[in-house]
Amino acid sequence: MAGNEWINGYLEAILDTGAGFDDPRTDQRLPTESRESGGFNATKYFVEEVVSGFDESDIHRTWMKATATRDAKERSARLENLCWRIWHITRKKKQIELENTHRVARQTKERERGHKDAAEDLEDLLEEVKSVAPLEASPDGEVEKKVIKKASQQEISWDQPKQKKLYLVLISLHGLVRGTNMELGRDSDTGGQVKYVVELARALARMPEVYRVDLLTRQISAPEVDWSYGDPTEMLSTDSYEGDEEEVGESGGAYIVRIPCGPRDKYLQKELLWPHIQEFVDGALAHILNMTKVLGEQISSGAEPVWPHVIHGHYADAGDIASLLSGALNVPMVLTGHSLGRNKLEQLVKQGRQSKEDINAAYKIMRRIEAEELSLDAAELVVTSTRQEIDEQWGLYDGFDVKLEKKIRARVKQGLSCNGRYMPRMVVIPPGMDFSNVVVQDTAELIDGEPDGDGTLVSPMSPPTEPTIWSEIMRFFTNPHKPMILALARPDPKKNMTTLVKAFGECRPLRELANLTLVMGNRDDIDEMAGGNANVLTTVLKLIDKYDLYGQVAYPKHHKQSDVPDIYRLAAKTKGVFINPALVEPFGLTLIEAAAHGLPMVATKNGGPVDIHRTLGNGLLVDPHNQEAIANALLKLLADRNLWVECRRNGLKNIHLYSWPAHCKTYLSRVALCRMRQPQWQNTSFVDEDLDADSQGDSLRDAQDISLRLSDDGERYGSVNSSLLRNINGNSERLKQAFERHKLGRRASSQDDYEPKKFESNDKAGSINGTSANRPPQLRRRRRLFVIAVDAYDVSLGHSNKETINIISEIFKAVSLEAAGRSTGFVLSTSLTVSETVSMLNPAGIAVQEFDALICSSGSEVYYPSGQSASEDGNGQDIQLSSDADYETHIDYRWGGQGLKKALSRLASVEDGNGDTDNRRFVVEDPQTSNSHCLAYTVKISSKAAKVDELRHGLRLRGLRAHVMYCQSGTKLHVIPLLASRSQALRLYMFVRWGLDVANMYVFVGETGDTDYEELLAGTHKTIILKGVLKGTSEHLLRSNGSYTKEDIVPSDSPNIVSTEGVFGSDSILEALRKLG
Repeated sequence: MAGNEWINGYLEAILDTGAGFDDPRTDQRLPTESRESGGFNATKYFVEEVVSGFDESDIHRTWMKATATRDAKERSARLENLCWRIWHITRKKKQIELENTHRVARQTKERERGHKDAAEDLEDLLEEVKSVAPLEASPDGEVEKKVIKKASQQEISWDQPKQKKLYLVLISLHGLVRGTNMELGRDSDTGGQVKYVVELARALARMPEVYRVDLLTRQISAPEVDWSYGDPTEMLSTDSYEGDEEEVGESGGAYIVRIPCGPRDKYLQKELLWPHIQEFVDGALAHILNMTKVLGEQISSGAEPVWPHVIHGHYADAGDIASLLSGALNVPMVLTGHSLGRNKLEQLVKQGRQSKEDINAAYKIMRRIEAEELSLDAAELVVTSTRQEIDEQWGLYDGFDVKLEKKIRARVKQGLSCNGRYMPRMVVIPPGMDFSNVVVQDTAELIDGEPDGDGTLVSPMSPPTEPTIWSEIMRFFTNPHKPMILALARPDPKKNMTTLVKAFGECRPLRELANLTLVMGNRDDIDEMAGGNANVLTTVLKLIDKYDLYGQVAYPKHHKQSDVPDIYRLAAKTKGVFINPALVEPFGLTLIEAAAHGLPMVATKNGGPVDIHRTLGNGLLVDPHNQEAIANALLKLLADRNLWVECRRNGLKNIHLYSWPAHCKTYLSRVALCRMRQPQWQNTSFVDEDLDADSQGDSLRDAQDISLRLSDDGERYGSVNSSLLRNINGNSERLKQAFERHKLGRRASSQDDYEPKKFESNDKAGSINGTSANRPPQLRRRRRLFVIAVDAYDVSLGHSNKETINIISEIFKAVSLEAAGRSTGFVLSTSLTVSETVSMLNPAGIAVQEFDALICSSGSEVYYPSGQSASEDGNGQDIQLSSDADYETHIDYRWGGQGLKKALSRLASVEDGNGDTDNRRFVVEDPQTSNSHCLAYTVKISSKAAKVDELRHGLRLRGLRAHVMYCQSGTKLHVIPLLASRSQALRLYMFVRWGLDVANMYVFVGETGDTDYEELLAGTHKTIILKGVLKGTSEHLLRSNGSYTKEDIVPSDSPNIVSTEGVFGSDSILEALRKLG
C-alpha cells in the first residue's frame, strides 16, 4: 500500500510477536482483581476500554510509540492494542457502509414512489382538461400564463431606460462580515462566502436598476472580535458602474445592516445559531418595514412603500430566515446554498469515521438539512455556481427532483394546472470578481519574447516596491527563485491540504523543481484553534518534518485580505501554479482570482472547477484522492513552458466572463422572472383620523377598565363583583361607570368599523357572521398584545375543556392587575374552528368581543370580533366576527388543495409488518372542521400515525408544500398552507399588516402542546410558560428518531422566556409578567 508503509510494518510485527488475546502475557497486564475474578473477557476488555474514544488519527501515533519501545513485552502489548483498534475501525466502517446502503435504497424507493404518484395525478388532470374547454377547466393555468407573460415583459424591461428603484435584501448570518480588512480564514465560518456576499452587495448596488442593497448579518459585540462587527450599519458603496453618482439617493447604495440575535457578548459558531433564527427574523422584519417607508418617501414621494424586490438567503441558516421573511412580506425569495448539508452528510458517512448520530451532534446537520428543505419550499429561484450542484447536490433533497421539475414547468408553460405542485427554478450563475485592484505582472518580464494576454481588464505594470507579504513568504525558502505552487484555503479537512503535502513530499522531481506555499488562514496558537483546523495544521507540520521539506514549504501565520492579490502576483512572478485540491469544491472562487492574476491552475475534478476549466481552459483537473495524479499534473504544468504560457493566456483572455457586471446583469434578468407578489391589501382605504384620539382615550381608561373584564367567578359582561373592584381601586362606583363606558365605546367602535355578512353556523349560542373589515380592527390601536395559545384539551374528548376557561380567566385577572395604564389587547390562538371556539367561550360567559382577534384552525383563519346584536328569533345574540380576506389571500400561495388530499390519502395508509399497505388509514378526513385552507383529519390509529417530518417528506417528494401539524392531544391532524400557522399569523402577518411590534407581544403557552408549539416560543416577543396546566400533548408526533431536537429551535437561556412557579393562578402569572418587565 503506497504511502502506508507503517501499516505494512505493523502487520509484519503482529506476525512476529505471535501474541494472541488469550496469551498469558495479556493476563499479566491486567489488574489483580480482574485476574482473580476469573470472569475476564479479553475481547470485551479491549473493545470497551481500549477502543473507547479512539479515532483513526491516533493510529499512526500509537504505531510510532510501539516501534520506539525497546522492551519486547511492552512492544507486543502496544501492537496488540493497536490491532484491536484497527479491527474496531474496520468493523465500524462496514457497519456505517451497510446502514448507508440501506438508507440510500430506502430513499430511492420513496423517491420513485413519490414521482410515480405525482405523475399519475398530473396525468389525471390532463385527462380532465381534455374533456372540457381549456379556459373553463384550467383557470389556474390561465393565471400562470399571465404570470409567464408578465415575467417575460419584465425581463424585456431591463433593456429599456433604467430607473434606480429596486430594493434588494441579502442575508448572510454566520461568520465575521465587514466591508474592509475581511478576516478570511480566521475560522471555518469566515471564508469565501463572506467575501462573496460583500462583493455581490457592492456590485448589485452599482447596477443602474438598483437603488439600495441591504446585506443583513448578525451583530456581534464580543470582546474577542473587533468592535466594527458591533456597528449597526456599515456603508459599502454609493457609486455606480456608469459613474452617475447624482442619481444615488439619500439612502441609496449598499449597506451592511447588523441585526442583534442571541447573546450580545458572544461570537457563536454557525452550529450554535439555530435557536436564535426567529429573533433575527423579528429584527430583520422591523428593519425592512422601516426601510420600505423611507425608500417610499425617496423613490415615490411617499405615494406607496417600496418593498424588497427579492430576499436572497445565503447558506442554510440565512435561507431559513429568508423563507420566513418572504412569507411575512409576501415577496419572492432567492436562495444560494454555497455548501449543502445532505452532500456533507453523504461525504462524512462515506469516510466511516463517525456515525450519523455523531455527525449530527457535531454539525447539527439534521437541523441544517431541514432548513434547506424549508428554503426550497419557499424559494422562487435557486442560484447555483455549477450544473453539478443542481444534479448531484440539490438532487439529494426531498424538495427538488429534476424529472418532476421538468414536468411541472412544461405544464405551466402550457397553461395547465399542477394542483398545487411546485418546484423552485434552478439557474447557474457563476460568481463574479472585482478586477479593479488586479495588477498582473508583465508577461515580458516573466518570459522573454512572449506577448501579454488580454489587457482590457487588467493593467500590466510592476509595483515600485515589493509588498511586505513577499518577504514573509520568501523567508521560508532556501531557493526563492524556484516556481511557486500556491494553495490558499482554510485548514479544513475537506480542503485536502495534507494530500497536497504528501504529493509534494513523495515526488522528488517536483521538490527539486518548485517550492510549495500554503496560505491556511490566520493563527496565533494552534492549540487555541478549533479541533478540525488544529488537526490539519498539526498533520501538515508533521508531514513537513517527515519528508524533510524545510526550506521548500512556506506556511505564514498571518496575512491580511489586502495581501491576497500580492500573493497571487508573487506566484505568477515566479512562473508558478495555483492548486485547489479540495475533496469537493462547490465553486472555487480562488481559481477565478488566480486566473485573473495570470496563474495557471490545477484543481479538483469534483464540483465547480469543472465548469471553470471549461470556460477558461487555463489548467488541469485531477482526482483529489490520487497523490500521484496531483504531483504529475503540477510537474507537467511547471516543466512544460509552452503549456504554462498557453494556460496563462487563456485565463487572462476569458476571465471577463466572471466579472461582477456580467454576473449582476444575468442575476437581475433571472430575478425579473420571479413572480412579483408584494403586499396588495384589498382594504387600504382606512379612515384613521380618530386613531390618535381613540388611542389617547384607550390609554386613559385602559388600566381601570381592563380590571373590570372579570368578576371573581370568571363571568364576562355580567355582574361585576364589588369586592373585587374595591380591592383593585377602592372606588367601585367609578369603576363601574368606566366599565359601562368601556363596553359601549368598544361596541360602538366595532359597529362602525364593520359591516357584517352572515354565514351559517349550527352554534346554539347564536349565529356567527363572516365579514371583511372596512376599517382596521381594534388591535391596531393596542400598545401591548397578550396572546393566549395554551393547548389545553380534554384528553378523552380532544377538544378544549373547563381548564381552558380557567386559564383564560386567570390570565385576564393577572393582566388586569399588571396593565398599569397601558393600552392592552387579547388574542386567542387555537386549533379549534371558530364555531368551536365560540361554543367554548359562550357557556362560560366570556364574550368573543373581549378578544381583539381569534386565530383559529391552527392559523388557517383570522377573525376580528365586531360586537353583538339581538338575534332574529330573540334567543341569544348574533356574534359578529370579521374574517380577514387579506389573510386568506396571503396564505393561498402554493396551496395544494385537491392535490394534497390525494397525496394524504396515500400517505395515510397503514403499513403491515412486511412493508405492504392495507386499506386501513391512520387518519380519516373530517369535513366538519375543514375549511378552504385547512384539511382536517381525525386520527384513528395513533400508534401507527406518521410523524410530522415523515408526512412533510412524503409531500415534498410529490412536489407539494404545506404546513402539517397534529393538535388537540394528537387526536386531530391539520394540513394548512405553507404561509399559515399560529406563529406566522401572529408574529409575522399581524406585525406587517397592522404594525404591531413583536417586542410588545406576550404569548402564553403550556409546558407542551400541539406540534407547532415550538414555533411560538422563540423570538423577540415575551413567552410565559404556564406550568402544570396541561395533561395531553401532540409533541410526540413531531419528529422521528435521529432528527434535530427542540434545543435546535428554542434557546435555552433566552431572557424573553419565563415560566410560572408554584401553584397555577393569577398570582403566579403576575409574578412571571413582572420578571419580564
